[in-house]
Amino acid sequence: MPTKKPNAEQVWKQFEDLLVPRLRLSTTDRVVYSHLVRHSRLEGELRLQFSILWLARGTRLSHNAVRWAVRRLVAQGVLRLVERSKAGHVVEVRLPSEVRAARPRQIARRPRSRTRAFDFEDLDFLKSPGLRRAIHARERGRCFYCLSRLTTATRCLDHVVPRAEFGDNSCRNLVSCCQACNVHKRDLPAADFLRSLHRQRRLTDVELAARFRALDALAAGKLRPRLPPQSRE
Repeated sequence: MPTKKPNAEQVWKQFEDLLVPRLRLSTTDRVVYSHLVRHSRLEGELRLQFSILWLARGTRLSHNAVRWAVRRLVAQGVLRLVERSKAGHVVEVRLPSEVRAARPRQIARRPRSRTRAFDFEDLDFLKSPGLRRAIHARERGRCFYCLSRLTTATRCLDHVVPRAEFGDNSCRNLVSCCQACNVHKRDLPAADFLRSLHRQRRLTDVELAARFRALDALAAGKLRPRLPPQSRE
């Protein structure tokens, strides 16, 4: 789908000055977006078809890291997913000025709050017992993966994207889960692990669909834990 080629210098300035700070894009997100916009909009194409393998090779990142970066960018409206199949993804790559959340006017109109959005992104939720409890409380006593009931003796925290794949300790990447899921998931992508639970009949079709929606919400930063008072300062 040919389109007018944008000014590359302006795109990168808007990307660094607006999109990155507004959405708190990680280094992985930035690398993935830069590669996609380079091979789409800067070539005069609105849409791009690609595979995770191609993207991982082009960015020199792991498949898991790339897959999650694409999920986050879709959830944040930076990419619009047109189609996903075994052949790969088809996305519309949006320029920074086309991303609603990054428009300066909306940023200026947004009321200030005591706990600002970026505070959550900067917090290390493994740093203190209070922050760890906040993650457990967010899941309301259920394993994020298999939905089994948890107790203080059986629960633990799991990195959705493993530390080995550059996963961080933010609330977007930590979930409360049972010890069995923590052991068996290991370095599996979360979506693949959920499918394995479904094959084992530990999740119904409805529960699996709900878990995928929860994963997308987590990646988009929509599942924020309630912070203890001392962490709000």
